[in-house]
Amino acid sequence: MHIATWNVNSVKQRLDSATAWLAERNPDVVCLQETKCVDDAFPREAFEGLGYNVATHGQKGFNGVAILSKAPFDEVTARLPGDNGDEQARFLEAVISTPGGVVRVASIYLPNGNPPDTEKYSYKIKWMDRLIDYARERMALEEPLLMAGDYNVIPAASDARNPSAWVGDALFLPQTRGRFRSLVNLGLTDAVRAASDNSDLYTFWDYQAGAWQKNNGIRIDHVLMSPQATDRFVSATIDRHVRAWEKPSDHVPVVVELAIEGT
Repeated sequence: MHIATWNVNSVKQRLDSATAWLAERNPDVVCLQETKCVDDAFPREAFEGLGYNVATHGQKGFNGVAILSKAPFDEVTARLPGDNGDEQARFLEAVISTPGGVVRVASIYLPNGNPPDTEKYSYKIKWMDRLIDYARERMALEEPLLMAGDYNVIPAASDARNPSAWVGDALFLPQTRGRFRSLVNLGLTDAVRAASDNSDLYTFWDYQAGAWQKNNGIRIDHVLMSPQATDRFVSATIDRHVRAWEKPSDHVPVVVELAIEGT
């Protein structure tokens, strides 16, 4: 079973790339972030035409998450628990039954948090605290859980080509990395790091200053796996070639393979 995550940076603008990549990769489940459209405007027909069921949680022009699945959804839950007043579309969870058993998947678009001396950063930290609470509760179910998405967190210096450039940025502040460690330390496994310790495993290259051409990237798109998912872990791959396509997103897909029979 192949489960992927990709911040598409506007699903309408990236529709041709998204469908081309899906045809090339044929993953069983895909978590999308930054779809940037309301649910009624999501181009679901293009994905349904490739055999996917579609669940969305969007808002106009900003944020937005979605999950595509070859298997039907048993349950779909929007919004991260812990703050009923939070209207930002950043979280979507789905329970999916496969021939190999039930899998729970969450599509996550964690707040950026910049500038760090504003309420945007306090919102980011509070959101991370809510995510920790969510993960702790879900892991008690003892089922395969994958929390996949754009975390807007650079976990370590090895996850940036030029870490000194990120000192003082909300993605790399000690408090941010500390919260991410607290999340992982619940018993989750970082899929990419489980596959490789290499220092050039980037998932994001800015559009500015020739970042892609210089390979000046960072790793901020993560798939965190519960112990039950980790037991079935086979591989993790970053599809960096997608960044070189025409009109690309500034992020690329991350694909995790589990030894679970898919559709």
